[in-house]
Amino acid sequence: MTEAQQVIESLAAIGKTLATAESCTGGLFGFELTSVSGASRVYRGGIISYCNEIKHRLLNVNQELLDTCGAVSSSVAEQMAQGARQALQADYGLSVTGIAGPNSDETGKPVGLVYLGVSSEKKTLVKEYHFDGNREQIRRQACMEAFRLLLEMIQ
Repeated sequence: MTEAQQVIESLAAIGKTLATAESCTGGLFGFELTSVSGASRVYRGGIISYCNEIKHRLLNVNQELLDTCGAVSSSVAEQMAQGARQALQADYGLSVTGIAGPNSDETGKPVGLVYLGVSSEKKTLVKEYHFDGNREQIRRQACMEAFRLLLEMIQ
């Protein structure tokens, strides 16, 4: 069973739903999840918040935080996960923000730096990762770790 199947089955078993907010993965997590038959039982949808304006406007990420920390930070990942959960009225929110490369952003943070967040009504968990590889490899690694982190939070 794939990680995506495990997430769908785990959420369905407890009657819970999921919403996503993706930046550097550009919808890849949602794609992987919806590649599995039955995803509609638990997946409410996702917001691809590639620019800061969308993070602020649709996910309610604090603009001052975006201006001072940049989009790739633990605090932004936390607010993105919470914002996705609230905006799409889901039980869980998952966020991915990072630098997939090949170049860094204007803050000079390293390529491969990714923050993943998972939010529920009770708590929000954020983890920092440093992935190696090219753009596609970093994006794929981020998605796989996002599935693992979500499963950790659900179980």
